[in-house]
Amino acid sequence: MVASAGGVVKGLNRSEAAGRFKLHGPNELPRPDRRTPFRIVLEVLREPMLALLLAAGLIYLMIGSLEEALILLAFASLSVLITVIQEARTERVLEALRDLTSPRALVIRDGVRQRIAGREVVLGDILLLGEGDRVAADAHLIEASDMLADESLLTGESVAVRKLAMAAPAVARPGGDDLPHVFAGSLIVRGSGVAEVVATGLSSEIGKIGQSLRNVETQAPRLQMQMRQLVRLFAVLGIAVSLGLVVLHGLLRGNWLEGALAGIALGMSMLPEEFPVVLTVFMAMGAWRMSQARVLTRRAAAIEALGSATVLCTDKTGTLTENRMKVVQVWMPGGQTWDLDGGTAPARASALLKAGALASAPQGLDPMDRAFHELGGDAARHLTLVKSYGLRPDLLAVTQVWRSPSGHAKLKVVAKGAPESIARLCRMSKAEKAGIAAAVDGMAARGLRVLGVAAGKHNRAPLPHSPLGYSFTFIGLVGLADPLRSSVQDAVRACRAAGIRVVMITGDYPATARAIAAQAGIADTPVLSGDEIAALDDEGLRQTVKSATVFARVMPQQKLRIVNALKSNGEIVAMTGDGVNDAPSLKAAHIGIAMGGRGTDVAREASAIVLLDDDFGSIVKAVTLGRRIYDNLRKAMGFILAVHVPIAGLALAPLLLGMPVLFSPIHIAFLEMVIDPVCSLAFEAEGEEGDTMARPPRDPREALFTWPMIGWSVLQGGLALAVVGGVYFYANNRGMPEDELRALSFFTLVLTVISLIFVDRTFSSSLVQVFTRGNRALTLVLTAVFGIMSLALLVPQVADLFRFGPLHWDDLLTSAAAAAGLLLLLETLKASWRAVRRRSGAA
Repeated sequence: MVASAGGVVKGLNRSEAAGRFKLHGPNELPRPDRRTPFRIVLEVLREPMLALLLAAGLIYLMIGSLEEALILLAFASLSVLITVIQEARTERVLEALRDLTSPRALVIRDGVRQRIAGREVVLGDILLLGEGDRVAADAHLIEASDMLADESLLTGESVAVRKLAMAAPAVARPGGDDLPHVFAGSLIVRGSGVAEVVATGLSSEIGKIGQSLRNVETQAPRLQMQMRQLVRLFAVLGIAVSLGLVVLHGLLRGNWLEGALAGIALGMSMLPEEFPVVLTVFMAMGAWRMSQARVLTRRAAAIEALGSATVLCTDKTGTLTENRMKVVQVWMPGGQTWDLDGGTAPARASALLKAGALASAPQGLDPMDRAFHELGGDAARHLTLVKSYGLRPDLLAVTQVWRSPSGHAKLKVVAKGAPESIARLCRMSKAEKAGIAAAVDGMAARGLRVLGVAAGKHNRAPLPHSPLGYSFTFIGLVGLADPLRSSVQDAVRACRAAGIRVVMITGDYPATARAIAAQAGIADTPVLSGDEIAALDDEGLRQTVKSATVFARVMPQQKLRIVNALKSNGEIVAMTGDGVNDAPSLKAAHIGIAMGGRGTDVAREASAIVLLDDDFGSIVKAVTLGRRIYDNLRKAMGFILAVHVPIAGLALAPLLLGMPVLFSPIHIAFLEMVIDPVCSLAFEAEGEEGDTMARPPRDPREALFTWPMIGWSVLQGGLALAVVGGVYFYANNRGMPEDELRALSFFTLVLTVISLIFVDRTFSSSLVQVFTRGNRALTLVLTAVFGIMSLALLVPQVADLFRFGPLHWDDLLTSAAAAAGLLLLLETLKASWRAVRRRSGAA
């Protein structure tokens, strides 16, 4: 209980506070441990795909194939390094976003006012609250004077709520006027009060939301699961074929050692060492590219989900809107109305706004006070505030009395507040009240917060005890709104064009939600309230969310139900938000998108993506980048699959046909771990296709390797094998020496690989576009590949390592002609392949 003597609140003593701190712990939410680079390395190494890559390198090292082992381990280390750098950078940016200083609290202990760290506040502490204070813990008001609290972080409502000191109701929850509770994280925007702490840490409303996050399970990334299955399939197939080749070689040729080496080469040609490298690099580079667009990717796996998002659930306050109040309409007696979209007003409306500014706190934090000062100018210049009357339960209006420095006997009196209270101050007739009520209803239908303004004069001699003692004249009505962000309409249109349904979920009133939804261009459907949601069971809600697009007066638990209902319908859900109340649904969604500037720590920690500039339009950039990254990943994977066909074929065919073995493990390792991944990096830098944001979302059930894609890759690989094989047989029949034959075949294979890059770099069938699409990375890759091949063919030491003989100009021209012919043939066939893809619905 609160100790008091002589009406003076003493609060807790030092020993009581220490005992309760020890019993209940600090008044803070537990933060997840910051991931160190070492911890990130351990997480990366636990990935089965990368573990397979490292294991392959170690195996080759144990069998004495040092070159292959070093190449494999080098690329494994590179992929780990890239991932660690990106993830560590993400952690540093998030750390910079956090407010690391503990909020301070003014309490009474041992009868003395003390400023302590918010984490040290305990149950029973007496908080002294004033304008501008951030409430440190949930508390019950003992005293309150004209108090308004901004609880938007908990409720999503941008308008501050009134607070009164009275007996505590049975249920304490954020939101609603004339209640006696204040909550941790809320901001006192006007007035003052004294409150007794009733909940701290995890027991507070913020704590309950944070605790619920632990019970929300996130799904494993589909792409990783598909990749693991693919790796296992290739591994089993590669091992089986390799063992078969070893046995076949030993039985047919009697040389089991050569058979083992040939088996290793074939196994390497079939094992997908590149897949995990390319996936890791694409996700890391994709996260980096998104960061350049001011979109921070906390978990790279969210990138793959962006391309398949079908529903975007967005909060209103601070996400669609700017989280600040703005005067948008005024109404004058006689029915004159002005919309203030341009920020200016005619003379009579200007006088109304100046009166409203005088009725506002001079340095107020209340968003509505700020809105009046923004348009009312320096109305209080040369005036002195004499007296201020705050809100009362029986009179919801603020009245302020001003004195002119000229010594004029009359005082200027202004008031603003609820229209019915202003009508009472002006002693209006029933007919006048009815006219104002009709105007208020019309403005409220637009989702506006409506205030009345009145003014009058008074003699200096004693001031009345109540605003009702003054004589007022009604000036007009003012409509305020939380304005829509400038980028929202274009972003919503882009989402709809891309087949993404935008759903607004807010804690605000239905009329406001309906108005904002209409301005944003969100589908015009009936608004579903939180009470209506509460009356629905899970199946009923699942059916309702199939068509509903606007939800109002929604509690945090109901947001979570909506997200889960959408997911149960098979939707891929992206959820945006910035408040604590958004955190559970952010974590439950497939893609949680938090606002980095206005967003709370809890919201950012629960999300997969953070918009650093708080711009709703950045979501469209993120979706575009997500689709581009996935498109390019499929191009790279299809290219790698195609390249494996001629590599495996050239490793196997000479043995089956009784001809000299062309490639040893070092050749295969060079092709797979140098050329393939490096070439694949060129795909990562490809720009988006022309129809990226004009096609529907990708089916989330679609496999990374669809049958049309596999067929196209096998066709490309088969034709490449035929081209290289044709050159090989032609040169062999001419009696070319074995080392020159090996060099010619290898060079021809490299050129055909480059041809496949140009074929696969765009889904377009235009040969011109294949060569004109800008890609600086591709230029660098081609330069590097030709540089490496020049070394391998011209430097004797390198040529000896690869067992290459010298090539002549006619040999090089033969290889170039074969590769060019392959490119032209595949470009001709691409149109037919695109038609198959369209019929199959492939993305």
